[in-house]
Amino acid sequence: MPTLAEIMTKDPFVVGADTTVADVAAQMVKQRVGSAVIMDGAWLAGIFTERDVLRAAASGKDLTASTVGEWMTPDPMTAEPEMDAGEAAQVMLSRGFRHLPVMESNRVTGIVSLRDVLSTRVRRPD
Repeated sequence: MPTLAEIMTKDPFVVGADTTVADVAAQMVKQRVGSAVIMDGAWLAGIFTERDVLRAAASGKDLTASTVGEWMTPDPMTAEPEMDAGEAAQVMLSRGFRHLPVMESNRVTGIVSLRDVLSTRVRRPD
């Protein structure tokens, strides 16, 4: 089984907590990503995912004024690059989330999704 370093996205989409939900959602669609890493300087403040977009949209609030800081998961669980992909899948499935920031020496070095992990085990037919 590969490690997260081998399968993670090395340049995750990063924004500040004061960025609007509408702006982040538009960029997530444009970049074809399912999450944004929320940084406060060099500190990982949170993660904002497609589920958060849905929760914000369902609230009826103005998404051009509402910030991702209001909707993100603060202080998310993280993994190290050496973690086995199978272990990461178990963590995500047991805890009910689909994106896991990867950190090395207190620095975000990537992000891995449940899809990334599962794709190492399931091959699409040619």
